[in-house]
Amino acid sequence: MNNPLEILRTLDRHLPKTAELTVFGRSALVLGFPDSPPDYGATHDVDGIIPVSAEEPDSDFWTAQQATNAELKNRGLYITHLFSELDVILEPDWQPRRVALELPLAKLKVFRPATIDLVLTKMARADEQDLEDIRFLLSQELISPRELQAAFARARVPDVTEIRQLFVAAQPKVLKLASDPLE
Repeated sequence: MNNPLEILRTLDRHLPKTAELTVFGRSALVLGFPDSPPDYGATHDVDGIIPVSAEEPDSDFWTAQQATNAELKNRGLYITHLFSELDVILEPDWQPRRVALELPLAKLKVFRPATIDLVLTKMARADEQDLEDIRFLLSQELISPRELQAAFARARVPDVTEIRQLFVAAQPKVLKLASDPLE
């Protein structure tokens, strides 16, 4: 089961012309890493990041997104969480480091953030599921505690007190995972 791929195939079918989408969350893990745990494909949604430097998605994209949600509603699948990059914890230079995903889609070009940026996005809550996802990411790409600390210092964190507090509280947990990913 790969619900994110099904959601993106449906969106692709509804798009009248080419479009880009950068996915994050569990959908990025299942689509962007071939050895992701099978249960990651059971996620019911696709989360996306809209870069501020790019043109906003046009009305065709939003119409396709609405048609996708309407078509998949009975299955509990959807694509509704589309955030400005300023609303997600990322490094300022995240966009050129995105990874293009090779997916069987005709009009939709899909990317995921670099692994270190995916780790940062997971630190907005840093609950047990997010820490499990970070553990997985660190098993896929060697990221040293020093690299993580540099990313923490450079990260743009939304100006929301709770997110800032959770991000700071998550840092020692993530550094511990990077030091000993088997724990």
